[in-house]
Amino acid sequence: MFFIIGFVIVFGSVIAGYMAVGGHLDVLWQPFEFLIIGGAAIGQFVIANPKKVIGGAAGSFSKILKGSKYNKTHYLELLSVLYSVFRLAKSKGDLALESHVEKPDESTLFAKFPMFSSDHHAVEFLCDYLRLLTLGASTSHEVEAVMDQELETHHNEDHAISGAWNAMGEAFPALGIVAAVLGVIHTMGSITEPPEVLGHLIGSALVGTFFGILMSYGLVGPMAKSLEATFAAESKYMECIKVAVVAHMQGYAPQVSIEFARKILGSDVRPSFAEVEEQIQNIPSD
Repeated sequence: MFFIIGFVIVFGSVIAGYMAVGGHLDVLWQPFEFLIIGGAAIGQFVIANPKKVIGGAAGSFSKILKGSKYNKTHYLELLSVLYSVFRLAKSKGDLALESHVEKPDESTLFAKFPMFSSDHHAVEFLCDYLRLLTLGASTSHEVEAVMDQELETHHNEDHAISGAWNAMGEAFPALGIVAAVLGVIHTMGSITEPPEVLGHLIGSALVGTFFGILMSYGLVGPMAKSLEATFAAESKYMECIKVAVVAHMQGYAPQVSIEFARKILGSDVRPSFAEVEEQIQNIPSD
């Protein structure tokens, strides 16, 4: 939603300002300039990035358009999941979790929480570390170190995608100059034409520079920053799981473990203590 609003503001302002001083839109329509710049940008993107990053970048459009998929409701449910898991482990021992972590899609515990259970990556992340508990892992700082390394790896993969978008954005001005230079070369080859023809050719060449700068600073660069912010927001979901699991391993009560996790959340998605208390009191009995 905000992406669309920003897009309209940027391009609407530029076009409206141009027309307000008497500019003609038909002069800006230079499809071959766009082909040179856009094609070269895509080409350098393919050259610079491995297949995994290219695929990730192509699949990131929805995140650019919608932002982070996690809101306060998601976090309320996540804290409820964690509370239920820790309560079961405290009352019946860590081995009671084994059936749930080995086959989470068949787990009656996870089935109570549809948003969480539909998030494959989050379910896998939680179950992998709960499985370590059922196997006898008991040193919290060692498990925390492994979790940090996994989260760092995931962060680096996300950063490679947003970085690829940013690099393409930074290339647009230079590619715009390339298109403009080609336009000037074409103009010089037509130097015997009348002034009105030469003026049109020069204007066409300058559109390349204009388009490259606008795409860089008005669209692709901001898209990269938006994607980077979305990845950072979504990483908090996994960090929330990490903090809660580590607190549980250190022997804290379920309510305290999820309170540690709640406190690391940003103010825009963090449920209040009272909201969490009300939520966990309404969790169906096992």
